[in-house]
Amino acid sequence: MTKRKLKRQLNLAQVIMLGTAGTIAAEIFVLTGHVAGIAGPESVLALILGGLLTLSIALNYSELATTFPVTGGAMTYVGEAFGKGWLMFLVGSLDCLSSTFYAALSAVGFAISLSIFIPSLPIIPIAILVIFFVGFMHIRGVSNVGNLQVILGAFLLAVFATFVFKGFASSTGFNMDIFLSGRSVFENQSTIAHIGRMLSAIALTYNAYVGFEVIADDAEEIIKPNRNIPIGILLSLLFTTLIYTSVSMVAIGTVPFQELAGSETALTDAAARFWPNIGVKIMGVAGIVATLTSVNSAMLSATREAFSLSRERVWPRAFSRLSHWRTPWTSILAVAIVSALVAAIGVVDFLSFISSAGYMFVLFWATLAMPKLRKMYPDIERPFKVPLYPLTVISAAIAGVLIISFSNPRALLFLGVVLAVLSVAYFVSTQVKARQELNSRLEYQEGGGRVIVAAKRVETAKSLVNLAAQLVDQQEDTAICLFSVLKTPMNLDKDAVPELVKEKKKEQLGILEQIMPIALKHNVPIYGKLKAAGRVEEGLFSELSRHKDVNLVMLGVPSDRAKFEQPNNILKEVLMMANRDVAVLRDRGLPSDINRILVAVGNGPNARLALKMARDIIDPRKAEVVALRLVLGEADDERMEDEELQLHEIVEAELGEVPEDFQFKVEKAESVEDAILQECQQGNYDLLIIGAVQEVLVPEQILGKLNDYLIDVVPCSMMVVRRFQTDTSLWMRKQLKRIE
Repeated sequence: MTKRKLKRQLNLAQVIMLGTAGTIAAEIFVLTGHVAGIAGPESVLALILGGLLTLSIALNYSELATTFPVTGGAMTYVGEAFGKGWLMFLVGSLDCLSSTFYAALSAVGFAISLSIFIPSLPIIPIAILVIFFVGFMHIRGVSNVGNLQVILGAFLLAVFATFVFKGFASSTGFNMDIFLSGRSVFENQSTIAHIGRMLSAIALTYNAYVGFEVIADDAEEIIKPNRNIPIGILLSLLFTTLIYTSVSMVAIGTVPFQELAGSETALTDAAARFWPNIGVKIMGVAGIVATLTSVNSAMLSATREAFSLSRERVWPRAFSRLSHWRTPWTSILAVAIVSALVAAIGVVDFLSFISSAGYMFVLFWATLAMPKLRKMYPDIERPFKVPLYPLTVISAAIAGVLIISFSNPRALLFLGVVLAVLSVAYFVSTQVKARQELNSRLEYQEGGGRVIVAAKRVETAKSLVNLAAQLVDQQEDTAICLFSVLKTPMNLDKDAVPELVKEKKKEQLGILEQIMPIALKHNVPIYGKLKAAGRVEEGLFSELSRHKDVNLVMLGVPSDRAKFEQPNNILKEVLMMANRDVAVLRDRGLPSDINRILVAVGNGPNARLALKMARDIIDPRKAEVVALRLVLGEADDERMEDEELQLHEIVEAELGEVPEDFQFKVEKAESVEDAILQECQQGNYDLLIIGAVQEVLVPEQILGKLNDYLIDVVPCSMMVVRRFQTDTSLWMRKQLKRIE
């Protein structure tokens, strides 16, 4: 089934800056000195080779991301190629964790860089503040993320362009003699030594090139993906390679590489020679901006991975909830909280090894997914097709093996530990989930408990019992209880009690005799129960408090309109106070064989209960359910498509699947009540099932404004259902509704 999608909002400029500024990040400030210490003047060549080696991965990603332009990136490709199981879980989870840890690392780097200008600045609180600020912007819409990246990226590009221009133009800048520092490239060393040095330098910087992965991770939110994704990926890699090589060349040609070796301030050291005072400050600001772009792009990548894992049901479904702006707000909030905790407990440096090694693992498996997908789907549309295939795959795979071979051993060790932990978590959760599903099926089929039917009129009792019997006829050991209350007023004479009980039992027995054949037809046991109480609702609540085996309470709407409109009537009291699921039926001649049911579907738990009850009532071979979702006001085609996908997801989430006998209707409406009434009038329905609304708590309304109106005007029978929720659940749902 097609899943609900994120909204396409990123234009080409935003995509390029996400890839470029997110890739450059803070690495260029830190790694230039370390690379110089490893390879000397050969650093520039190593950086060029690093870009060329990464090109094969970039080309592969361009094809994969345009063929599957959905969020998730590598996880999506691995899932399509190798199945949505253990390997997809590892790739997606590791990619998400790597980006989350990298966001924390960048946030701390931002605070440290800022503290150079403001020495008394508290590092950790500022890092946490930045994480949540960026997270807030992500919740408000991915276009905000793109706009922020464009502004920050344009500033970085302008600074680096000025740095390179001044470095080459200034007499105190780049000098070939300084660049070589007294020796020639590849001088006095064996070929193996040259290759070893070059590979070590490339391994150190390799991950600094693959920031374009965020474009693939966020492919679902990119406008014109067939064009903008490959252009964004390839241009961001080109810009990154040019910036890395030119900036490093200026730095090593300005300050001898022996002095730069190991320095984490290589660029400011060089700027102090040819661009003193203001240049040093500008480079310092650029370092701050670069770390902020890293936080921005890393959080974007992490949250989209979490969203995709949830949407594929590998992670909890809560992570795929969307806000009003169609952004995965729960994933964003979770990533922000974890990043903030990582920054706060001070294990950022430790986890940076996992981040680095994790990206290698992800890229390696994404590369291997491509030839398998080519074989599996030879005829699928590929808007961008990799030239020189399969050389790009072979090149990317060889490069990945070489890079891993020359990587930091601790990074590889940590990677192994993380993979082991994730594998254990996956297999344990899989077993637990399978057991829960099995227990749920067994519990449903075994049944047990009771459905209470409280009705005084025979016709209403017949309809309620007919519905109750169909609800539980697939279960064993579930009974229907015809519940009656013997009212005991304060002035009741004790001598009158026996006669009153006898009369009430006779009345109940008369109803039982007429409704029993209905229950027996479905092989459902039925019996009567009489309880003494001052009011009907008091007797019902007493029964519920003393007996935990009641699953559902069913009542009928009184035919007397005056009784229905009483502010404190039985229906309102039960809907508000009963700690069980409740169904209230307005019977308009409900047939014994129900052929068509209309369910009005919103987002709340009551609408989900309505779907479940509709599914259980009908005979799938003879009847159908129409799930109706209404969209108020103006709505474009994209909004309507999203609403239809959400309707499918709600049905699938509640029922575990989309039944064949379910039909879906998503319509624009100016008025909910008018649209539902019109559908009931035109659709020849036997029953309308609708969820109760929170307005049942309003004193002047019984079932809520909408339901109070519909229950009088719809031509078919109507049932209002309410799913029991604790006070905490109700409060949480209110908060979620405000966000969404």
